Amino acid sequence: MGVLCLLAFRSSDLILFQRPEHFPAPVYNFEHNQLNQAEVELGRYLFYDPLLSADGQISCASCHSPYNAFAHTDHDLSHGINDEIGSRNAPALFNLAWQSSFMWDGAINHLDMQALAPISHPKEMGEDIRNVVDKLNRERFYKELFYGIYKDSLATGERVLKALSQFQLTLVSADSKYDRVKLGMDTFSLQEENGYRLFLKNCNSCHAEPLFSNYQFKKNGLKADSVLKDYGRMMITQNSADSLVFKTPSLRNLSYTYPYMHDGRFKNLYEVLNHYTSLSVKETKLSEELKQKIVLTNHEKTDLVTFLLTLNDRNFVFNPLNKYPNKLRNKN
Repeated sequence: MGVLCLLAFRSSDLILFQRPEHFPAPVYNFEHNQLNQAEVELGRYLFYDPLLSADGQISCASCHSPYNAFAHTDHDLSHGINDEIGSRNAPALFNLAWQSSFMWDGAINHLDMQALAPISHPKEMGEDIRNVVDKLNRERFYKELFYGIYKDSLATGERVLKALSQFQLTLVSADSKYDRVKLGMDTFSLQEENGYRLFLKNCNSCHAEPLFSNYQFKKNGLKADSVLKDYGRMMITQNSADSLVFKTPSLRNLSYTYPYMHDGRFKNLYEVLNHYTSLSVKETKLSEELKQKIVLTNHEKTDLVTFLLTLNDRNFVFNPLNKYPNKLRNKN
């Protein structure tokens, strides 16, 4: 399937990012961080290395497992160093080249800066990027990698962050049944087709195909958890209008990314649908897209879920190029 040959190597060792033909143009500016095969691999090593954390126990992959579409299903909330528990569910990582803001509250506005947030968060990796760089510069494994790429062995914060971006930019999910249908290579069943019609009627305004998110920030009617007291984007903007506003996640790979919502409060898709069908249109604190009552019978909910399952991308989840690398530094 040619469109899914996402990376094509040039003689210069640069990688040409090829978007799937039914996807829009990416928003990431590759001119400032051109993909390179060796840097992608460096980013992959860094992504899986707990050296990036203060106690040497937590890696990026600790909360973003490849087998869960780079989300985390073991816990509702992320777990970090010293068994600290965070306040949010770890979001899935894929199709990042089409996103211009990151985190549930949009606290980070560039992928090259995103890793700084979990690295420095006291309940996640609890480290300082300067300490990370110092540790990398003491590791022969990384000194050799950096020399091979940059012709000097010096790790820097910029090189670390851009390498992490490069690996994550290759995490493109576009090989689900839905994608094959759109490319004329498969067909929906009658139940999937009916679910697709229900999706277009009730969900597509926020979860716009083919990415299945507009990656905007919406108020979806969830009440604040009495313990977490997470008010979403308002905590970043300090604007009361942004209270309980969160980033719209993609609906791709839902079978691998449960539980759902920013705090993992819903265990399955039927709980999610029950939430949206129970919303009162009289509620003033809702995004405009939800101010028209969503009515679904139990049968229609099943049809809709059946369609949503066509967004699962098994080839992405089990792609060996995304997994823990065979060669990693000796941690002893």
